[in-house]
Amino acid sequence: MLELSYLRNNTDAAIKGLAKRKIDAAQTIADILKLDEQRRENQVQLDSVLADSNAISKEIGSLFKAGKAAEANEMKAKTAELKDKSKELGQEQEQLKHSLEQLLVSLPNVPHESVVEGSHADDNVEVGSVGEIPTLHEGAVPHWELTEKYKLISFDLGVKITGAGFPVYMGKGARLQRALINFFLEENQKAGYEEYIPPHFINAASGFGTGQLPDKEGQMYHMTEDDLYAIPTAEVPITNLFRDEILDLEKLPIKCTAYTPCFRREAGSYGKDVRGLNRLHQFDKVEVVNVVHPDESYKVLDEMVEHVGGLLQKLGLPYRILRLCGGDMGFTSALTYDFEVWSAAQERWLEVSSVSNFETFQTNRMKVRYRGEDKKTHLCHTLNGSALALPRVLAALLENNQTEDGIKIPEVLIPYTSFEWIK
Repeated sequence: MLELSYLRNNTDAAIKGLAKRKIDAAQTIADILKLDEQRRENQVQLDSVLADSNAISKEIGSLFKAGKAAEANEMKAKTAELKDKSKELGQEQEQLKHSLEQLLVSLPNVPHESVVEGSHADDNVEVGSVGEIPTLHEGAVPHWELTEKYKLISFDLGVKITGAGFPVYMGKGARLQRALINFFLEENQKAGYEEYIPPHFINAASGFGTGQLPDKEGQMYHMTEDDLYAIPTAEVPITNLFRDEILDLEKLPIKCTAYTPCFRREAGSYGKDVRGLNRLHQFDKVEVVNVVHPDESYKVLDEMVEHVGGLLQKLGLPYRILRLCGGDMGFTSALTYDFEVWSAAQERWLEVSSVSNFETFQTNRMKVRYRGEDKKTHLCHTLNGSALALPRVLAALLENNQTEDGIKIPEVLIPYTSFEWIK
């Protein structure tokens, strides 16, 4: 959620920045500032009425002590009027706060100055690429045929048990999946991230804190009886560990990693994008989350980008990095880099990671603060990234490493799989 102080002091910059998302926010921001002014004026009146009421109450006490009961009783009528007025102003204040918050939560984050204007993926900017595009043998096939041939994953069994988008991993497919999870977690730990195992279900407050609610409510699985949501990513429970906390300055940055299954309805997805592992309703992902001092967040973002790139290099996967345009970024992000790996059999790029800086957008919702050297509290910055999302990584590994003799396992994974080939 954008800070009111930012909108007051940087109105034109906010309007200009949100235009990069193809959003005309001028009227909404004007309405926010008007409501904020009304709220502050109302608060002044309320404080004045409460002060008068308190002063009169003290005076009544003094009159009773002085034996002036008649005068004291006359003043009691005045305090009753003030109490009615304060109640009325208090109700108005709550309504103003509610209306103000409803408008504030409707606005996405303002993009960083480096973000270009745009409305879809074609407007994203490629900032780098690493690795050679592999050339496959004649007769190479996409991963959904490989998984069937070598009995690694059954999409049909997933449909039988649950429905489309819920695959069943088996045999060497299950072991390879587990190997990737362990490899990513251990590499993250080497980079200084502390591992967590969070709940896989969250309450509405947690979904609101990281920005999934109300923006992505229709994309989340909701258990209405318990009012709990299946997590779309470990980012949500991990970041909410610090909700309503005042953190010690010397403990920043806080670096967390977690493996979780992730659940997304993916409403509106169809066609080639949903073949095989390309798009699932349940998938595994290892996440990294940083809670940092505001002055350090863009340095940390660069470090996260380098770390994710290093994981893909160790797996031998060619990849490119895109800086997303305003219209293709997530609701909460100020700057996002996407990593895409080359899928040799499909001959297309597949997104496997998004690394984002949210600045104070999430921490303003969650009230994640640190106490500065000035002894005052300030909002932290939060960042997160996939390190990595498994389905498309696995798809690219299977496709790019297929040979006429079978599928060669990347060397870094052999200690985790205990096998070198899938045949």
